[in-house]
Amino acid sequence: MFARIGHLTVRRRRLVLALTVLFVLGAGAFGANLFGALGDGGFADPDAESSRAAAFLAAAGASTPELVLLVEAPAGVDDPAVAAAGRDLTAAVAAEPGVAGAVSYWSADGEPALRATDARSALLVVDVSDDAAAGVAESYAGPRGPVTVRVGGAYAIDTAIGDQLGTDLVRAEAIAVPATLLLLLVVFGGLVAAALPLVVAVVAVAGALLVLAGVAQVTDVSVYSINLMTGLGFGLAIDYSLFVLTRFREELAAGRPTGAAVVRTLETAGRTVAFSALTVAVSLSALLVFPLPFLRSFAYAGTAVVLSAAAAALLTLPALLAVLGPRVDALRLRPARARAGAARRGRFWHRLAEAVMRRPVPVATCAVVALLALGSPFLRVDPGLPSYQALPPGNEARQVAERLESGFTGDRTGEFGVALPGVRDAGAVEAFADRVRALDGVAEVAVRESTAGSWLSVVPSVVPRSPAGERLAREIRELDAPFKFIVGGDAAELVDAKAAIAGRLPLALAVIALATAVLLFAAFGSVLVPVKAILLNLLSLTATFGAMVWIFQDGHLSGPLGFTATGQLDVTMPILMFCVAFGLSMDYEVFLLSRIKEEYDRTGDNARAVATGLGRTGGLITAAAVVLAISFAAFGASGMSFLKLMGIGLALAILVDATVVRGLLVPAFMRLAGDANWWAPAPLRRLHRRPPG
Repeated sequence: MFARIGHLTVRRRRLVLALTVLFVLGAGAFGANLFGALGDGGFADPDAESSRAAAFLAAAGASTPELVLLVEAPAGVDDPAVAAAGRDLTAAVAAEPGVAGAVSYWSADGEPALRATDARSALLVVDVSDDAAAGVAESYAGPRGPVTVRVGGAYAIDTAIGDQLGTDLVRAEAIAVPATLLLLLVVFGGLVAAALPLVVAVVAVAGALLVLAGVAQVTDVSVYSINLMTGLGFGLAIDYSLFVLTRFREELAAGRPTGAAVVRTLETAGRTVAFSALTVAVSLSALLVFPLPFLRSFAYAGTAVVLSAAAAALLTLPALLAVLGPRVDALRLRPARARAGAARRGRFWHRLAEAVMRRPVPVATCAVVALLALGSPFLRVDPGLPSYQALPPGNEARQVAERLESGFTGDRTGEFGVALPGVRDAGAVEAFADRVRALDGVAEVAVRESTAGSWLSVVPSVVPRSPAGERLAREIRELDAPFKFIVGGDAAELVDAKAAIAGRLPLALAVIALATAVLLFAAFGSVLVPVKAILLNLLSLTATFGAMVWIFQDGHLSGPLGFTATGQLDVTMPILMFCVAFGLSMDYEVFLLSRIKEEYDRTGDNARAVATGLGRTGGLITAAAVVLAISFAAFGASGMSFLKLMGIGLALAILVDATVVRGLLVPAFMRLAGDANWWAPAPLRRLHRRPPG
């Protein structure tokens, strides 16, 4: 099949390139519509109790304050001039188009929850449509006579997150692109060759944008998935281009003409790229088993960009090589020194493999113990969900939220509902409300009614997305009542999200393990190789997860990295990082094993095959890993703490896998297994050798 693809791209190279240009232009034009359809949430399980409560409350007409104006008054909120300004401000906001209601300390008979404990600020809570919120925020923010207005609440936080993401993406590209271009020149050795991965990257991102734009028409897609799509697309484009181009150069050096070199490249490196892309796509597609739209969005974005990158590497890149031929090395920088450097790197990895295989047991034991020790902090992971603390400390929306948390008896922005569908017994509802009021963490409770039933409006005195908020949600759910009730709000959403992830995690792991085992067996015809690959990849990830708990949950590097440690780790990030990092680990595993198996089939000598395979691919894998790690590590400069976590975590996982696992553990375990590396039961051997169809 890959030979046929090679002949096609050589024979129809100009047509392939013309179709690529048309595809990129069309995909870019259609995909440009994507950004207006992206959401910034997706952390709730649509079928969970908290989601059912939200649906009931929305149908019943319950409103959640989208905008909270913090009115600061140095003279005190009860000063006559301040009170007059507060009443005028409340009336003016209430009269704005799109505002359904506005309540402040000065219009609610001095309600204590709306007054700061130091009496120097008070709240104006606004029920406003999304379309009108921006106008209200812009019109009323800033000094207004004796008071100063600062904007907070859900709308302000969501807007700040969206703005921060846009800034972060530009910043990450500003860091990653120059560094990556410089590395491309070093790794690929010339200007022409270094430009090829950029072509593959453009095709990959355009294809992913096209897919996401279509998906966004039928389901929710998170804006955060764009960050993964660009980083992963750029990194994989470089990976695949590096392996294809390196093999093409080898075939030219062996004396093959350009067309034959392209065909042979696709038969070897092209086949490897295809299996590698499938393993990465399978790992990412496992995110689809989780009900949270946030995680599913990364499955859509990641799978689309991986398959698009593979398609470009198997079609567009060979067509370009067929056109360029030996000119792929035009404008090469110091070719003699580059060849000498590549030879030295190859000898280093070859000698490392031989040294490891002389002492496989001590090397493997030390590496395994070190990785497990580094991973031990993950045993005390405390999952949570992103809150306003994910924003930079200087952000106004975050500062207002912090002021609400520390300076008021209750947090109006965390107000949530307890739905009592069909319940209209006022006495029973009030008795239940009294029991809720008595719980620690509750500031106030109000009883509301509608044609659909009753509900309680609860103002917490604890941060909803925190361990204390979780405890409050659970305690309310555990209350006895003569009727059924369902709890909504951010704290309940966090409880439900953790339960949904924990419930689906075994299925996701089973999908990844089974699909990976099948793909690796199809590639290499071995039973032991897939088992070894899965176990080693899991082992390498333990160190990364332990480091993430130590850094981000415990906050040991919060100062240098510029984030606020909350004592929790975003519950979705370990799952996302596992699927991405596991897939990329398999990416490098397939590249390495392909060269080892090729040499083993030629010589029948396991130790020689391992040393030769690592010698030929170790430098390439390390270079590819460094480039990909830079793409992800650039998100460490993000103002959003969970994007820092994702970027730094994935960069660390990639580097650990490409060095410790590929350089030490793989040769050690393959030396211990010997010829059994390639063993399979007779029925499976026959199945593997049977031609398709």
